[in-house]
Amino acid sequence: MNKNKNQDAAKDAAPQATQPKVTNQPTVNQANNSMFVFGKRNYMFFGIGFGLIVLGLLLMSGGSMPSPDVWDEDIIYSARRITLAPIVILAGLGVQIYGVFTHK
Repeated sequence: MNKNKNQDAAKDAAPQATQPKVTNQPTVNQANNSMFVFGKRNYMFFGIGFGLIVLGLLLMSGGSMPSPDVWDEDIIYSARRITLAPIVILAGLGVQIYGVFTHK
């Protein structure tokens, strides 16, 4: 009986090894990497693509007939509005798509 008391006392007196507490919280580095879906490079391409789209829309707009009585097809159907502006807009959309699929 005396042995059991001594063993119990030794168990109580011995420091218990504590294991680190496991949490599901990400570390600082993991939190920074997974906080945003897109990186700085992606947003740069988004800005460039948006700028090209706006530029294409500006190229397509503007201009009016000098006189309401005169119809001038060269103003409405110019190469800038029919060819250049849609190409610039499509290039902007292509840059946007590239910005989505490119890696951080």
